Amino acid sequence: MLVALLIGGIVFATLYGFAASLGVNSNSLGAGSTSVAACQATPLTASYATSYDSTVPGYKVGIVTVSGLAAGCNSKPFKVTLTGPGVSNASLGEVTGTTPAGPATTFTADFSASNVQAASVTGIHIVLTG
Repeated sequence: MLVALLIGGIVFATLYGFAASLGVNSNSLGAGSTSVAACQATPLTASYATSYDSTVPGYKVGIVTVSGLAAGCNSKPFKVTLTGPGVSNASLGEVTGTTPAGPATTFTADFSASNVQAASVTGIHIVLTG
C-alpha cells in the first residue's frame, strides 16, 4: 500500500510539473492566458457575385471579395464562411487561403464549386489568423 501511494505521488508531482511549465504566446498553444494584438483595427467588408446554375437550382455564390485589409494582415491565413439560413448561423460552406503578400487591400475566396444557394446566405464570417 505504501509503495502504491509513493508511486502515485511521484506520478502526480511529475504531471503537475509538466503542466506548470506550459506557456502561451501568439505562436503556440498551451495553458494560461495572454493578450494578442490584432493585425486589423478596422472592420473588413465583404460582397459576393452570383451566377445562375440549373443544377442548384437557382443562383449560387461565386467569388466573395473581402475589402479593407490592413497592411499588417498581409500574408496571413484566412477562413471565409458563408452562414444561414435565418438566425441559425449554420455553415453553408468554407474557403481557406492566405491574404496577399503585397500592399493589397482586398482578397477573394472562390465558392463556385461549393454550390451554395445565394438565397440561403444570411452572413459572411471572416477569420484572419497568424
